Amino acid sequence: MAIQLTSSATQRVNELVNQDPTRPWLRLAIRGGGCSGMSYVMEFVDEPGERDKAFTFEGGVQVCIERRSYLYLNGMEIDWEENLVTRAFRFNNPHASRTCSCGESFAV
Repeated sequence: MAIQLTSSATQRVNELVNQDPTRPWLRLAIRGGGCSGMSYVMEFVDEPGERDKAFTFEGGVQVCIERRSYLYLNGMEIDWEENLVTRAFRFNNPHASRTCSCGESFAV
């Protein structure tokens, strides 16, 4: 199944990569913590880790997922929301039993 990025998310990732093309990979992971128990981690890296799962999306966006986090991220959709109040990535995670109000952490 893997993950999905909306068109607005791929556009935003490309904008960010263009600011520092030496780090073209968006790396996704999960860490313990946050309001709901697990937090999403996004960082730009120069290449995937040896054990990362790697994907290429629309517009050449390259995403790698830490292998131990893949179980919790598989099937997730990432969107970019920008309006008068918010500018943020939004995570639609089918594995989440609950999320915090800011959307940056979840529980399974």
